[in-house]
Amino acid sequence: MLNSQDEIEDEASTPVGIRVILADSQAIYRVGMRKVFAIEDDIRVVAQAESLANLHAALLRYPTDVVLLEGQLIAGTTDAIPDLVRAAPDAKLIVQVVETDESNTVDLYRRGVRGVVPRSITPDLLIKCVRKIAAGETWIDNQSISWVIDAYRSQATTLTSPRVQPKLSKKELAIISCITRGMRNKEIAYQIGTTEQVIKNYLRKVYDKLGVSDRLELALYCLHHQLLKKYSMDTEPLNPAPALPLRPKI
Repeated sequence: MLNSQDEIEDEASTPVGIRVILADSQAIYRVGMRKVFAIEDDIRVVAQAESLANLHAALLRYPTDVVLLEGQLIAGTTDAIPDLVRAAPDAKLIVQVVETDESNTVDLYRRGVRGVVPRSITPDLLIKCVRKIAAGETWIDNQSISWVIDAYRSQATTLTSPRVQPKLSKKELAIISCITRGMRNKEIAYQIGTTEQVIKNYLRKVYDKLGVSDRLELALYCLHHQLLKKYSMDTEPLNPAPALPLRPKI
């Protein structure tokens, strides 16, 4: 159930148009955006949320076409965007950031965001962005296009060209081995004896070291570079099973 700080529109009183959820930690910004959209006949705000938890609750309760999401709400997280996409696969995400940078922008598009826009975007341009994204398009400026293309070129080179292998710890290699066997984070955590969050943190480090962005790319990288085979001769199992006692001779 949404808490008292979420403001919900009465869906029955307004014809269905582009249904928007405003997810922003700043109440004054949500109020401003609500006023911007209020004068548009084809756009209406169905809910407002001040946190990720509230946003998930709103997505479960209200059919939504577009989510306008403050970038700060997902800062420091790795799975927030994929979790939102899984929770509401039909809702398209727009992330507003204070300033754009290459790494963050590419990462957001890779994870399923349909548009990355600055907080300073003009109301007219934001409305145009919402309409295009609601229609199934991707909103991306020329600079971001260059960043994304460069990232995929670099990724292709990484997956097809030999290079010096980065140094990986035994725990990282154990986790990679589990990933290539199709295990989920929960299953990996149980096998290694840790928590899902720790596994997520390790995976993020592994992605950065190998220059991949998700589990599929990690598996392809391992296959192409025979990563686990090369390391198997120099590593031991993370938690080797105890040796069985010898049976006494009779």
